[in-house]
Amino acid sequence: MYDYLIVGSGLFGSIFAYEANKRGKKCLVIDKRSHIGGNIYTVQIEGIQVHQYGAHIFHTNSRKVWEYMNQFAEFNRYTNSPIARYKSELYNMPFNMNTFNKIWGVITPSEAKAKIQQQIKEAGIIEPKNLEEQAISLVGRDIYEKLVKGYTEKQWGRRATELPNFIIKRLPVRFTYDNNYFNDRYQGIPIGGYTQIIEKMLEGIQIRLETDFFTQRDKLTSLADKIVFTGMIDEYYNHCYGKLEYRSLRFETEILDCENYQGNAVVNFTEYDVPYTRIIEHKHFEFGCQSGNSNPKTVITREYPTIWHHGDAPYYPMNDDRNNKLYAKYKALATAENKIIFGGRLGMYKYFDMQNIVAEALMCVKNEMSKNI
Repeated sequence: MYDYLIVGSGLFGSIFAYEANKRGKKCLVIDKRSHIGGNIYTVQIEGIQVHQYGAHIFHTNSRKVWEYMNQFAEFNRYTNSPIARYKSELYNMPFNMNTFNKIWGVITPSEAKAKIQQQIKEAGIIEPKNLEEQAISLVGRDIYEKLVKGYTEKQWGRRATELPNFIIKRLPVRFTYDNNYFNDRYQGIPIGGYTQIIEKMLEGIQIRLETDFFTQRDKLTSLADKIVFTGMIDEYYNHCYGKLEYRSLRFETEILDCENYQGNAVVNFTEYDVPYTRIIEHKHFEFGCQSGNSNPKTVITREYPTIWHHGDAPYYPMNDDRNNKLYAKYKALATAENKIIFGGRLGMYKYFDMQNIVAEALMCVKNEMSKNI
């Protein structure tokens, strides 16, 4: 009945469906959630577009990727400038001259570089054995203790001394007074939210929501010539080599009777004793709505990293050495397949930003369709 069964209506699956449909292919998209869009799903609450599964800021250096996304929605000029809170102290992110001035009182880039190099030299770490030593050897002890240690330990659910050093290959250090987190040429958030983008991509394509692939596997598989699978690759293969590890997230969203709660879209809480990693105030994603508007309410979301258990929503892979070696076994199985395509963070067991997902999906479609010529 279908050329492609697409499991998952997130960005990867929806782009594949859109592009395949344009080329005359018949697609069926299924999703076990009650809505389309995967983790970029947004919904309007109190007149504010709320990112249901955490902050999603689109940024890219690729003009092709930027123009591709802009055909589905107009993007605003939002610039990501998160604030880091350590106890009662506030710092700019990424680490820049504003950060260094607040920590050490330095004013010039040369003073900041000298301070960092002094702390790196004092640490005397030649070959970092874990994440803590790796971070200190990159930015020194002060920045590590206040802005890296607690946040990272909450994010990964392990102490920094127990995490492998390769998780942090580099830390963004900028010797300018620029609070723009991303260096990419293009950046913004779609006016009206992300859901509309997925709706336009899937227009005219059959969709079945609240449909679990694994409870109807044989029936669903028989409906299509090929499968595009964006779920967990190890689950597809019944965990035959063992279970890959993931991290999950829990969100607490609250409507507040105040115009402006924290003055910024994203505030990271880097202290380990604070159980959440950040608070998102969604109003601030919408340019011109930060303050002084007519909406007397605001919506905030607290984000809690959690241990992933089977049945929980997996948000990102645990790409340590053990899991990467295990994934390589599943990838070998996938490479031998001729009827299934794996895509997205879970299908490819890799952390992707949105722009990477767009590029990967477009390349996947191009490669797949070239086989049919």
